[in-house]
Amino acid sequence: MSTLQGESPSATSQYPRRMKVAVAGLGAGAVGVVRAMRNTPYLELAAGADVRPQALQAFQQRFGGRTYDSVGKLCEDPDVEVVWVSTPNQFHCEHTLMAARAGKHVVVEKPMALSIAEAEQMVAAADKYNVRLLCGHTASIMAANRAMRRVIVSGELGKLCAINVWAFSDWMFRPRMPQELDLATGGGLVYRQGPHQVDTVRLLGGGMVRSVRAQTGQWFPDRNVPGYYAVFLEFEDGSPATIVHNGYGYFSHYGLVPWAGFSRFEKDAAELRKALRANPATADEEARAKDQMRFGGARESGFYGAPGEPPANLPGFHNSLGIVISSCERGDVRQSPKGLWIYDDDGEREVPVDGLHDERMGELEEMYHAVVHNQPLSHHGRWGMATLEVVLAIMQSGRERREITMSHQCPAYE
Repeated sequence: MSTLQGESPSATSQYPRRMKVAVAGLGAGAVGVVRAMRNTPYLELAAGADVRPQALQAFQQRFGGRTYDSVGKLCEDPDVEVVWVSTPNQFHCEHTLMAARAGKHVVVEKPMALSIAEAEQMVAAADKYNVRLLCGHTASIMAANRAMRRVIVSGELGKLCAINVWAFSDWMFRPRMPQELDLATGGGLVYRQGPHQVDTVRLLGGGMVRSVRAQTGQWFPDRNVPGYYAVFLEFEDGSPATIVHNGYGYFSHYGLVPWAGFSRFEKDAAELRKALRANPATADEEARAKDQMRFGGARESGFYGAPGEPPANLPGFHNSLGIVISSCERGDVRQSPKGLWIYDDDGEREVPVDGLHDERMGELEEMYHAVVHNQPLSHHGRWGMATLEVVLAIMQSGRERREITMSHQCPAYE
């Protein structure tokens, strides 16, 4: 095996026309999305919606697309085919339903929703109005993680025996808006970063999680949401998986993967921790700092790179996912600078991985082929609901100190 082929646009598909996409919500998360769309020839960035005039002005000046001050108005635009829902988490269900009723296909960011009931409404609406619903912005769609799944499915290393995922980040001490630190609105590390790890583990393990046992940790008084979780998953076939994420920003997993660079936020995280300990009332200043990082803000370019720059993502590493090791009967697989390292009876070798390494572009390409070529989605609504079920179970298990059995799982699409 010399190279693992991914979903490279030039290698796998033709693009007979441009797909017209609109972005609902021009916050910090949308910055990379709109830049990626703008640099993709088979997409047309048609419109954007936000409640902030400065964001709409920046969008129009930079990209020339139409702008709307509400998601409802955007969904009425007859020239839009796909709506990327990047609004705050508590609005994901509402805005997905709006778009579906208007006949628009939807890419909704993680978490898909705040409850299984909301997720069921979203899936039902997509079915009723005959639109595609893709649950996105997770690391599972990156080429290296899909390639790891192909190594597992191939059987060349024997049966999958275990999966371990390990992340130490500074998520809790980046500037945050109030809703990002409120469980009631989908805030906190589990809701916002858990989907990256859970989605990837479900992909690698085949999708069908049987049960979840977890503990969460809330260790900083002025961050009133869990910033740590340790999870044990069991798949239906008996395979175990462990997931750990510590978001308190002291140690960083980048120290164990020096080829992946370093977290740009580590210094800021230390300064913010000190400021919050000295004066908890700095929350308003923190919100203003986060606003500057959103689309049209003063720090937008410094946060994500210069406007117009394509994202510079490494083939095998995603900050929010962390370190992934899949252990099989006859070897282990983990991320490498070029894609994957494989350890087997012949020793260690690196296998380059072709394909898309930006999860946002992977999602858009998947939606493109679903809309234009009528291909099936792998990250469809029911897949997203199954991932959400595990994320919710992590928090429930932590509260109740017991194992939670799953009932909404679905197999990974091969």
